Amino acid sequence: MSAVLKPSMAHDARLSIDGIETFYGETQALFGVSLQVMPGEVVALLGPNGAGKTTTLRSILGLTPARKGRITFDGQDVTRRATHEIAAQGIGWVPDDRRIFPTLTVARNLAIARKKTRFRAWTEKECFEIFSALEYLMGRECENLSGGEMQMVAISRALLGAPGLVLFDEPSQGLAPKVVQDVMSTVLRLKREGVSVLLVEQNVACALGVADRVIVLKHGRVVHDGPADELRADAGLQRRLLGI
Repeated sequence: MSAVLKPSMAHDARLSIDGIETFYGETQALFGVSLQVMPGEVVALLGPNGAGKTTTLRSILGLTPARKGRITFDGQDVTRRATHEIAAQGIGWVPDDRRIFPTLTVARNLAIARKKTRFRAWTEKECFEIFSALEYLMGRECENLSGGEMQMVAISRALLGAPGLVLFDEPSQGLAPKVVQDVMSTVLRLKREGVSVLLVEQNVACALGVADRVIVLKHGRVVHDGPADELRADAGLQRRLLGI
């Protein structure tokens, strides 16, 4: 059963999604998905491949707009807005394929990511504190980076955009354990700074290690919404919901 948040929680949420239905052409991918992310909360969005996790992120960003329902960020209805307008409100995105500009240097990729929002702007120095190798890569073209180095750039790019919410799509995919640890430490630092995080992740252990709350999707529907502690402590519930 999907948990229902109190109306007051939905009102105070940094991100609120209410009954969205999203399609690819005539094929429906999301069926009445509702969820909330509170300020400074880490919500893990879990589920099998094809469950609708990435589609949910794309719907939030307007890349695959929801045909029905409502999406509110920071008190503003962004359901029908263009992607660049949504991002300008303070939503950062770390996509699973990084999407950095390969022929530009790291420094240039980071420079063009800067924008002003009502949220705190992060600095390059802070990004270097998180990813110590990044400072020494600034002059390198991104097409010459490893997968882990590209992920450092993608995350730093999101932080430099002064986000109030960061959407992570499979951030640990294909990375060495040390880089995965740095990524998850970044998620926790965002939480401490009051930045909200919606985390799509196939590595359930990593997700449960940083999440406050877990939402599970199956076949484009929310089938579970509850505290991460509950799922961490109940192996049987993990098996039923996630097949692990």
